[in-house]
Amino acid sequence: MNDAVKLVLANAEDLMGKALAHLETELSKIRTGKANPSMVDGVKVDYYGTLTPLSQVANINTQDARSLVIQPWEKSLIDAICKAITDSNLGFNPQNDGALIRINVPALTEERRKDLVKRAKAEGEHCKVTIRNIRKDANEMVKKHQKNGLPEDEAKEAEAKVQTLTDNYSTKCDKHLDLKEKEIMTV
Repeated sequence: MNDAVKLVLANAEDLMGKALAHLETELSKIRTGKANPSMVDGVKVDYYGTLTPLSQVANINTQDARSLVIQPWEKSLIDAICKAITDSNLGFNPQNDGALIRINVPALTEERRKDLVKRAKAEGEHCKVTIRNIRKDANEMVKKHQKNGLPEDEAKEAEAKVQTLTDNYSTKCDKHLDLKEKEIMTV
Protein backbone atom coordinates (compact mmCIF):
# COMPACT_ATOMS: atom_id res chain seq x y z
CA MET A 1 0.00 0.00 0.00
CA ASN A 2 1.14 3.52 -0.84
CA ASP A 3 2.89 5.47 1.97
CA ALA A 4 0.51 8.42 1.51
CA VAL A 5 -2.48 6.12 1.99
CA LYS A 6 -0.88 4.58 5.10
CA LEU A 7 -0.46 8.09 6.46
CA VAL A 8 -4.12 8.90 5.77
CA LEU A 9 -5.21 5.71 7.58
CA ALA A 10 -2.92 6.36 10.54
CA ASN A 11 -4.17 9.95 10.81
CA ALA A 12 -7.81 8.82 10.65
CA GLU A 13 -7.24 6.22 13.37
CA ASP A 14 -5.45 8.77 15.55
CA LEU A 15 -8.30 11.29 15.18
CA MET A 16 -10.95 8.64 15.89
CA GLY A 17 -9.02 7.63 19.01
CA LYS A 18 -9.02 11.26 20.15
CA ALA A 19 -12.78 11.51 19.53
CA LEU A 20 -13.31 8.41 21.70
CA ALA A 21 -11.03 9.80 24.42
CA HIS A 22 -13.05 13.03 24.37
CA LEU A 23 -16.24 11.00 24.79
CA GLU A 24 -14.73 9.21 27.80
CA THR A 25 -13.82 12.57 29.34
CA GLU A 26 -17.32 13.97 28.78
CA LEU A 27 -18.98 10.83 30.15
CA SER A 28 -16.82 10.98 33.28
CA LYS A 29 -18.27 14.44 33.99
CA ILE A 30 -21.81 13.05 34.04
CA ARG A 31 -22.45 12.11 37.61
CA THR A 32 -23.94 8.81 38.63
CA GLY A 33 -25.00 9.53 42.20
CA LYS A 34 -21.64 8.58 43.70
CA ALA A 35 -19.24 11.34 44.68
CA ASN A 36 -16.24 11.55 42.39
CA PRO A 37 -13.61 14.33 42.25
CA SER A 38 -13.95 14.43 38.44
CA MET A 39 -17.48 15.85 38.92
CA VAL A 40 -15.95 19.28 39.42
CA ASP A 41 -13.29 18.99 36.68
CA GLY A 42 -14.96 21.64 34.54
CA VAL A 43 -15.13 24.22 37.34
CA LYS A 44 -12.88 27.26 36.85
CA VAL A 45 -12.04 29.55 39.78
CA ASP A 46 -11.17 33.25 39.57
CA TYR A 47 -7.60 33.05 40.88
CA TYR A 48 -6.20 36.59 41.03
CA GLY A 49 -7.98 37.58 37.82
CA THR A 50 -7.28 34.36 35.90
CA LEU A 51 -9.78 31.54 35.40
CA THR A 52 -7.95 28.50 36.78
CA PRO A 53 -9.16 24.88 37.00
CA LEU A 54 -10.32 24.01 40.52
CA SER A 55 -7.87 21.10 40.70
CA GLN A 56 -4.97 23.59 40.39
CA VAL A 57 -5.99 25.64 43.44
CA ALA A 58 -7.34 22.98 45.83
CA ASN A 59 -7.25 19.34 46.88
CA ILE A 60 -10.46 17.50 45.95
CA ASN A 61 -11.33 14.27 47.76
CA THR A 62 -14.30 12.06 48.47
CA GLN A 63 -15.20 11.76 52.11
CA ASP A 64 -17.74 9.01 51.47
CA ALA A 65 -19.98 7.86 48.60
CA ARG A 66 -22.18 10.96 48.88
CA SER A 67 -19.82 13.84 49.64
CA LEU A 68 -16.84 15.73 48.24
CA VAL A 69 -14.38 17.72 50.33
CA ILE A 70 -12.45 20.57 48.75
CA GLN A 71 -9.49 21.99 50.62
CA PRO A 72 -8.20 25.22 49.01
CA TRP A 73 -4.47 25.84 49.14
CA GLU A 74 -5.21 29.43 50.13
CA LYS A 75 -8.04 30.19 52.56
CA SER A 76 -8.76 33.44 50.71
CA LEU A 77 -10.05 31.34 47.78
CA ILE A 78 -12.91 29.68 49.69
CA ASP A 79 -15.55 32.22 48.62
CA ALA A 80 -14.33 32.24 45.01
CA ILE A 81 -14.46 28.42 44.89
CA CYS A 82 -17.99 28.34 46.36
CA LYS A 83 -19.13 30.91 43.80
CA ALA A 84 -17.50 28.99 40.92
CA ILE A 85 -19.19 25.73 41.97
CA THR A 86 -22.57 27.42 42.33
CA ASP A 87 -22.20 29.20 38.95
CA SER A 88 -21.18 25.99 37.16
CA ASN A 89 -24.77 24.64 37.09
CA LEU A 90 -23.76 21.24 38.44
CA GLY A 91 -26.66 21.26 40.88
CA PHE A 92 -24.40 21.33 43.94
CA ASN A 93 -24.77 23.49 47.02
CA PRO A 94 -21.27 23.98 48.50
CA GLN A 95 -21.04 24.39 52.27
CA ASN A 96 -18.20 26.51 53.60
CA ASP A 97 -16.92 25.85 57.13
CA GLY A 98 -14.08 28.38 57.00
CA ALA A 99 -11.30 25.91 56.13
CA LEU A 100 -12.98 23.33 53.89
CA ILE A 101 -15.78 23.24 51.37
CA ARG A 102 -18.13 20.28 51.58
CA ILE A 103 -20.46 19.21 48.80
CA ASN A 104 -23.21 16.72 49.49
CA VAL A 105 -24.04 14.87 46.29
CA PRO A 106 -27.81 14.42 46.27
CA ALA A 107 -29.27 11.06 45.36
CA LEU A 108 -30.55 11.00 41.81
CA THR A 109 -34.27 10.83 41.13
CA GLU A 110 -35.59 8.61 38.34
CA GLU A 111 -36.35 11.67 36.20
CA ARG A 112 -32.82 13.07 36.74
CA ARG A 113 -31.32 9.67 35.83
CA LYS A 114 -33.25 9.67 32.55
CA ASP A 115 -32.05 13.22 31.81
CA LEU A 116 -28.45 12.14 32.45
CA VAL A 117 -28.87 9.15 30.12
CA LYS A 118 -30.17 11.52 27.41
CA ARG A 119 -27.15 13.75 27.95
CA ALA A 120 -24.80 10.76 27.72
CA LYS A 121 -26.48 9.62 24.50
CA ALA A 122 -26.14 13.12 23.05
CA GLU A 123 -22.40 13.02 23.82
CA GLY A 124 -22.23 9.59 22.18
CA GLU A 125 -23.99 10.84 19.07
CA HIS A 126 -21.60 13.79 18.93
CA CYS A 127 -18.69 11.32 19.04
CA LYS A 128 -20.20 9.24 16.22
CA VAL A 129 -20.73 12.34 14.06
CA THR A 130 -17.10 13.28 14.62
CA ILE A 131 -16.00 9.76 13.63
CA ARG A 132 -18.13 9.89 10.47
CA ASN A 133 -16.66 13.29 9.56
CA ILE A 134 -13.16 11.84 9.98
CA ARG A 135 -14.19 8.97 7.66
CA LYS A 136 -15.42 11.47 5.07
CA ASP A 137 -12.20 13.49 5.24
CA ALA A 138 -10.04 10.35 4.97
CA ASN A 139 -12.02 9.11 1.96
CA GLU A 140 -11.63 12.52 0.28
CA MET A 141 -7.87 12.33 0.82
CA VAL A 142 -7.80 8.83 -0.71
CA LYS A 143 -9.72 10.13 -3.74
CA LYS A 144 -7.28 13.02 -4.04
CA HIS A 145 -4.38 10.52 -4.04
CA GLN A 146 -6.25 8.45 -6.62
CA LYS A 147 -6.41 11.48 -8.95
CA ASN A 148 -2.65 11.85 -8.44
CA GLY A 149 -1.92 8.31 -9.63
CA LEU A 150 -2.99 5.91 -6.86
CA PRO A 151 -4.33 2.68 -8.46
CA GLU A 152 -8.09 2.19 -8.14
CA ASP A 153 -7.80 -1.16 -6.34
CA GLU A 154 -5.58 0.40 -3.65
CA ALA A 155 -8.04 3.28 -3.28
CA LYS A 156 -10.94 0.85 -2.81
CA GLU A 157 -8.89 -1.14 -0.27
CA ALA A 158 -8.04 2.07 1.63
CA GLU A 159 -11.71 3.14 1.68
CA ALA A 160 -12.66 -0.31 2.99
CA LYS A 161 -10.06 0.03 5.79
CA VAL A 162 -11.37 3.49 6.66
CA GLN A 163 -14.89 2.03 6.89
CA THR A 164 -13.62 -0.79 9.13
CA LEU A 165 -11.98 1.80 11.40
CA THR A 166 -15.21 3.78 11.47
CA ASP A 167 -17.25 0.69 12.40
CA ASN A 168 -14.78 -0.31 15.13
CA TYR A 169 -14.75 3.12 16.75
CA SER A 170 -18.54 3.46 16.51
CA THR A 171 -18.86 0.10 18.29
CA LYS A 172 -16.45 1.26 21.01
CA CYS A 173 -18.52 4.43 21.38
CA ASP A 174 -21.69 2.34 21.83
CA LYS A 175 -19.97 0.16 24.46
CA HIS A 176 -18.94 3.24 26.46
CA LEU A 177 -22.51 4.54 26.27
CA ASP A 178 -24.01 1.23 27.38
CA LEU A 179 -21.71 1.07 30.40
CA LYS A 180 -22.48 4.66 31.36
CA GLU A 181 -26.23 4.12 30.98
CA LYS A 182 -26.08 1.06 33.28
CA GLU A 183 -24.00 3.03 35.75
CA ILE A 184 -26.47 5.94 35.76
CA MET A 185 -29.59 3.80 36.02
CA THR A 186 -28.21 1.61 38.85
CA VAL A 187 -29.68 2.83 42.13
